[in-house]
Amino acid sequence: MAGSVNKVILIGNLGKDPEVRHLENGAVVANFSIATSEVYTDKSTGEKKEITDWHDIVVWRGLAEVAEKYLKKGYKVYIEGKIKKRSWQDKENITRYTTEIIADELNILSRPEGGDKTTSLNAPYKEEGTPPPLLKMDHLEQEETDILPF
Repeated sequence: MAGSVNKVILIGNLGKDPEVRHLENGAVVANFSIATSEVYTDKSTGEKKEITDWHDIVVWRGLAEVAEKYLKKGYKVYIEGKIKKRSWQDKENITRYTTEIIADELNILSRPEGGDKTTSLNAPYKEEGTPPPLLKMDHLEQEETDILPF
């Protein structure tokens, strides 16, 4: 195989508010987990069952700032990035391992019922930083003469 691909796409709900750290070098990193669920029918009982998996997400710099400002527990998000496995020594000198998703794209899809109404939704946030302000389009009206080409 000439090349390889490490790409992860997830849509899930935040399990808790992001944990954000500001590092000495000025970089910002945010960690949070999202839950994805799969529903299936148990063939032996006919019951619908649900399996939930938890994914640890890491975002850096501009995306971390977006996460800190806009994300809260329960929000549904679209995450795109790559999977990384790392290890470290804990305080007892035991080697620990973790698998994380290093996100390079984050879209807020929805907020929980009764959530903060000031947060804009469906805005794509890239690693480069926060997006430009949204433009109001209330003044645009569709004319009845508009014809779709399909």
